[in-house]
Amino acid sequence: MDILLFNVTTAALMVLMFKGGLALVGQSTLGRRRIPWAAVGLTGLALAGVALQLCWSGAMGALDSDPAKSGWWRVVTSVFMQNGGFGGAAWNLATLAAVAAFADWFWGAPLTLGLFAAGILLPEQIDKLWGQTSHSTDPRNFAGSSGATYFLGATLAAALLLRGGAEENSARGAGQGFDDEGASRAKAVRTNRLLALGVPVLGLAMWFAQQNGHGLVSAYGFALGTLAWAAFRTVLHPDRDLRQPPRTTVASLTGLLGRRTRSAG
Repeated sequence: MDILLFNVTTAALMVLMFKGGLALVGQSTLGRRRIPWAAVGLTGLALAGVALQLCWSGAMGALDSDPAKSGWWRVVTSVFMQNGGFGGAAWNLATLAAVAAFADWFWGAPLTLGLFAAGILLPEQIDKLWGQTSHSTDPRNFAGSSGATYFLGATLAAALLLRGGAEENSARGAGQGFDDEGASRAKAVRTNRLLALGVPVLGLAMWFAQQNGHGLVSAYGFALGTLAWAAFRTVLHPDRDLRQPPRTTVASLTGLLGRRTRSAG
């Protein structure tokens, strides 16, 4: 029962982040946006890690973050190893692809990669500041991309709280009266901010109730996301794709792949 509750709350936290990412970039805008190459790269590395595990039986032993083993590289390489079986690996890859895409569209590729790297390197250092110096001896924690993914997703929740949502929300009231448009926008902003606040609240509750590390790293990510928004908000252009449409969009690439698949069939 405890394992089931652990998995359910962990999945619920990711659902909050996913919905927050949609609200931040605008669900109706996804097809018009550029290919999120930072997300493609991170997901590709994770896929390469899985392929390496399938081809080399010693990959996990050489690259995981087992504290009993030495190797400065392990903190990084372990992120691209998966040890949750087929279902766990599929979940980690899918959530990494989705969260990294939202982050790429909002934060931009360089900052997304920087925040993901922070999700790999910072939690252990922050733990030390709080006196959490003991290393987990649970092999399930020796590998997996979920920690860095939840950290990155929480940065989006912080941005949603401070920004209120995508600019498309203000356009939904077009054709309505001014008062109706303002009320609709205000309601959407309130809903988005409650959604965003749910991430650190649920994350901390998971940590204190279950010792669920996904919740703790989400709180760390939320804090860093707040700082990132304050530092970079003037140079972020999350709506650039909508004003200057890219040559290749998600919709055009999807359509091209669909036509090729039908032709091959």
